[in-house]
Amino acid sequence: MTTMRVTSVQSILHWEREAENLQMFAQQIAHLKGHTDLIVLPEMFNSGFSMQPAKVAQSMQGNTVKWMQQQAEQLNAAICGSLAIQQEIAGKSNYLNKFIFVHPDGSVDHYNKRHCFRMSGENTLYQGGSERVVINYRDWRILPQVCYDLRFPVFSRNRNDYDLAIYVANWPAVRRMPWRILLPARAVENLAYVVAVNRLGEDANAIEHSGDSLVIDFKGNTVCDHQSTVSVYTNTLDLSTLRSFREKFPAWLDADAFSLEM
Repeated sequence: MTTMRVTSVQSILHWEREAENLQMFAQQIAHLKGHTDLIVLPEMFNSGFSMQPAKVAQSMQGNTVKWMQQQAEQLNAAICGSLAIQQEIAGKSNYLNKFIFVHPDGSVDHYNKRHCFRMSGENTLYQGGSERVVINYRDWRILPQVCYDLRFPVFSRNRNDYDLAIYVANWPAVRRMPWRILLPARAVENLAYVVAVNRLGEDANAIEHSGDSLVIDFKGNTVCDHQSTVSVYTNTLDLSTLRSFREKFPAWLDADAFSLEM
């Protein structure tokens, strides 16, 4: 599949109220059947960026993952976003900020947010991920990333193993300039499309979020800029155009070799 229709859903979030958020998003994406291949929701889209994981976290068999599977099947499109997940690791119960990617057939890929935001205490409540993940979907190779991951370019360095990076976020308005600078940088340095979806509105901690969800092409051009309004936009990305540009400008062949210590 050389083209892929990607829908970015920028919205306010109802603080720690799963049912209201799921109902809201279901209404916002209900018209998309036959019009999209992939739907991208914000970070912790069912709760907001909560530092009360015991209150909002659920298992991989919980309501939100089931809802995502239902939506993917009904709309015949993949759907992704992150949420707080409680999971047993090495015999110990842990909380994870997990990026969930549900395929139209209901199968699930996932990535655990690597860089937990220490300035909010996320690193003391959620366990950081230990694996870089690339998801294969309809001939596209997709790198999932979550919010604070954006600040760490080594982790997202393209080794010619992905075509699209997806960033889901609850990125505060006070730091909107770094968000708008770093996203094009990631697209250019990695010769990849970037789709970034942020939330809107004020959360329960009086932190304002400005949206600024973006779609950036592999040359750093802005394909779509949501600004600061509730919006559902679908953009068509072209894999053949990306591959052609990489052949003409194969900067990745000169990239420095390195290894990641997780």
